[in-house]
Amino acid sequence: MQSLSDITGFAEITPTAPIAAERHGGRAKCLQRLIRLAMPVPPTVALDFDAVHALSKGDMPDLDAMLAFFGPDPLLSVRPSSEDPDWGGPGAILNIGMNDALHARLTESHGEPAANALYLRFIQSYAVHVARADPDEFEAGGAPTAEALAHALAAYEDETDEPFPQDVRDQLGEVLRSMARAWEGTTARLLREAKGAPADAGLGLVVQKMALGVGNGISGSGVIQFVSGQSGRPEIRGRYMCQAQGRDALTAKDGAGDILYLKQDPRGRSIETVLPEVWSDLMRYGDLARKRLREEMQIEFTVENEELFILDAVRVPRSPRANLRIAVALANDGIISQDEAVLRVPPHSLSELLHSQVDPAGKRDIVGSGIAASPGAATGKIVFTARAAQAMAAQDEPCVLVRRETTPEDIRGMHAAKAVLTERGGVTSHAAVIARGLGVPCVVGASDLTLDLKAGTLTTPDGRVFREGDRITIDGSHGKVIAGSARMLAPALGDNFRTLLAWADAARDIGVRANADTPEDARKAQMFEAEGIGLCRTEHMFFAEDRLLAMREMIFADDAVDRRSILDRIGPMLRRDFVELFGIMKGRPVTIRLFDLPLHEFLPQNREGLRELAEALDLPLSDVTRRAEALTEFNPMLGMRGVRLGLTVPEIYDTQARAIFEAVVEVAREGATVVPEIMIPLVSAKREVEIVKARVDAVAAAVRIERGVDFDYRLGVMVETPRAALRAGEIAPHSAFLSFGTNDLTQMTYGLSRDDAGRFMSQYVAQGVYDEDPFHVLDADGVGELLMLGAERGRRTNPGITLSICGEHGGNPESIAFCRDARFDYVSCSPFRVPVARLAAAHLAIAERGAERPPRMY
Repeated sequence: MQSLSDITGFAEITPTAPIAAERHGGRAKCLQRLIRLAMPVPPTVALDFDAVHALSKGDMPDLDAMLAFFGPDPLLSVRPSSEDPDWGGPGAILNIGMNDALHARLTESHGEPAANALYLRFIQSYAVHVARADPDEFEAGGAPTAEALAHALAAYEDETDEPFPQDVRDQLGEVLRSMARAWEGTTARLLREAKGAPADAGLGLVVQKMALGVGNGISGSGVIQFVSGQSGRPEIRGRYMCQAQGRDALTAKDGAGDILYLKQDPRGRSIETVLPEVWSDLMRYGDLARKRLREEMQIEFTVENEELFILDAVRVPRSPRANLRIAVALANDGIISQDEAVLRVPPHSLSELLHSQVDPAGKRDIVGSGIAASPGAATGKIVFTARAAQAMAAQDEPCVLVRRETTPEDIRGMHAAKAVLTERGGVTSHAAVIARGLGVPCVVGASDLTLDLKAGTLTTPDGRVFREGDRITIDGSHGKVIAGSARMLAPALGDNFRTLLAWADAARDIGVRANADTPEDARKAQMFEAEGIGLCRTEHMFFAEDRLLAMREMIFADDAVDRRSILDRIGPMLRRDFVELFGIMKGRPVTIRLFDLPLHEFLPQNREGLRELAEALDLPLSDVTRRAEALTEFNPMLGMRGVRLGLTVPEIYDTQARAIFEAVVEVAREGATVVPEIMIPLVSAKREVEIVKARVDAVAAAVRIERGVDFDYRLGVMVETPRAALRAGEIAPHSAFLSFGTNDLTQMTYGLSRDDAGRFMSQYVAQGVYDEDPFHVLDADGVGELLMLGAERGRRTNPGITLSICGEHGGNPESIAFCRDARFDYVSCSPFRVPVARLAAAHLAIAERGAERPPRMY
């Protein structure tokens, strides 16, 4: 007889058969591994991708040869076997081969209820999934009586105008053809492409002899796993149902059928007590799968007249928390390497571990949705102003700050709030960027909610009205707004988290720093083991309550002398901030960006606020209003900010430089050595750098003389205008480092407002205008070309220059890949994205070294 291995398109799965996941799919390969481990797997045949593709076009394999392998009167199942189990596939069909004759024989050998159940199940599956009959006519459920069977056969003939097929060859052929065509269908293709499958992804099929799970002796089916899918801790879980097939035990409702416990249980019978040999084998197979397949597996099994069969094994479905624990445990036990453990944890999955999350098993009353801007979840009372948020925080009352969109004036309220919700904005809007830096859950662009600040109400699409003080939950990981208090899962930052990231640090080859604006941010950066601060936005220091009024006085000063005298009051406060910052970072590098915001950001935005300011400054309201109007710009983000402000109002940069250097002197006297990195924002010309550098050098010299202490510092440029990238060759000789601010660089390259792009970006991506939102994933072609030009030209004139990116892209794995390829020294991102960046960088380094990726297990 010709070997099945020699028949093109399908092969018997044996220990030595040429079965490959990339040709036959992951399920076929996993079954071969189970067979190699001498598990009792029923005889099985695999059809490869080419054979299934041919099936969809009507080319049938040699069914006679296939059926001959299974012997006379076979009962078969067919299951899908895609390359990646996450890509899905058509549902399994069991009991192929059931017909009137076999039903009669099984009635005698297994009893009429069992025979009816087997036949009825097959008719229902075949009618719905193969003949495409009306599912309502073939609903499963009810006792498998002779009447139910007769009704199903009659219904099939009524629906299809032909009797139910009796020839196993016809049945199998139609099942195979139906499953192949289902995979090739447009809907199925779009669904799997949404899960990351390539358009031409193939499907294999597995044909297996049935282990019935029904019989006169103890029979049934079940699944078992040896860890919790939620926590990853060792724990035997699963279900077993007597007189059942497939995964019936998992889908059966409590009280339906005769369900046995797996391990010994005082509440009732268990496999361990009723079938001790089966139990012993299951324990042995579970341990064997873990050690030899190097994975925690969920095993599907059937017992037929007390004989155990292993039908399939799939990777235990698991949460990110469980996945992390399992990977570390496997490495600690020497089953996989540390590098492989690192590769098994997707970088993006860490976000769920860093923050509290809404428990997916809990009830959720979703009342609105928007863009998931900052991960995590929190519950609190609604407040509509930053001042109200601070008042709530003072009373230890958690609150959610709800704004149309946030401004720098809201930062103190964002610090006080447990979560932030805005009606407008995108992933790089002010609210999103600041919330990620603070580690505060945030949903932006919730345009389906109606905010009425005058009335103090938030109205949902279904007409419900929420007022200040009402409690809501913000799910920043999924962009959902939930009424009331949702059930939460706590962060998971324990030993497993730290161990995995230590392994990641040993593997990665690019630095990771944090964007940190305050001592509190710096502590978070230190907690997540950032290698330093890559961006400290100092303008946020000026919004502190004890400095805001002085800043406003400075804005209304008539000349440089008055401005300097006012700023001299702020200087010591800034110095204290820098001393604390340097102390927290313990000698790690700290990159301090000089003042960047346009001055109008410090002024009230409404008439009531202007009136309060006039009273505080003892000025006529008309003077205050006139000055505020004079500072107004048509496009402030492209106006007098950054280095332009530093050149026109140099006293601000002088004050900052002095505060930095005095802080360096102060910590030096305590025995610490700090080399601050001072960064000039929004540069577009070499001369800007020369002027600022001359003033900063002069301040440094003055502080050295006054304090009698020598110190070093590095001065660099934040490259965030296209011209700075193009002229990097001229700028680099005057700079110790170039740090690419990809937020503004993307905005200026595209001519897009990052605050407003969220209104239409999803449509652009859906229509293929952009592959991804360029504010979320670095545009390697356009913005990336500017980065490459800037890096190349900068290195040409200053070979020792340090290169980095410090925009929100710094925590994005795809962007980190670009930076490694461009030989950047480090990336900098929000503190809560530092672990993600560390892990992503390790993935890239390990993959480049050629470490084996973990096999995909079904």
